[in-house]
Amino acid sequence: MLKTYKILSLLLSYPDAGLQAFLPEAISVLEDESLLAAEKIKDIGCFSNHYRTMKLTDWQADYVQLFDCSRSASLHLFEHLKGDSRDRGQAMVDLLEFYRENGMELTARELPDYLPVFLEFLSVREKEKAAELLAEPAKVVQRIYRTLMEKNHPYRHLLSAVVSLSACPPGQESTSPWKQDDKPASPDDEHPADPCGPYASQGWNKRNI
Repeated sequence: MLKTYKILSLLLSYPDAGLQAFLPEAISVLEDESLLAAEKIKDIGCFSNHYRTMKLTDWQADYVQLFDCSRSASLHLFEHLKGDSRDRGQAMVDLLEFYRENGMELTARELPDYLPVFLEFLSVREKEKAAELLAEPAKVVQRIYRTLMEKNHPYRHLLSAVVSLSACPPGQESTSPWKQDDKPASPDDEHPADPCGPYASQGWNKRNI
């Protein structure tokens, strides 16, 4: 297992008490595996220090407000590529089938385009293959990173780390199922009513490292 991908998956998931307690250990694991540059691990340490002593309910509220209530920072990757178009449903089906063909079954509550789910899938690939697959949606991940940079938000460090693991710099033509529509959703558009409803990040399954 590539523990760095797994830890980034966990850190980008909806926070709970177990994750908060794990933060110091997460940095040690990242340092031991050394898949990320030392500077990236140091930045994730800043993220860890920010949330380690925060009241858990405040962290959870921050997470929902940041990722679930606007498209500009959504961790559902097809939100950025497909918006609300019909193509999004088929892209979900294609990606889900891709996971199944490669030995990963999702729970009923897990959407396949959720970045933590994709990172978890990559965590059980070979290092070179994981980096190659990550290169496909890296442009989308960098777009989220830029949004968080503008907000000077601590989560920007995690998105920067994810982009750095890609085999190729963002900007190359993505391949299916990550191909961008001619008219992608505007990153500034807000979700419709009840944006944090049935697919809010609460309760997502987290598998053990």
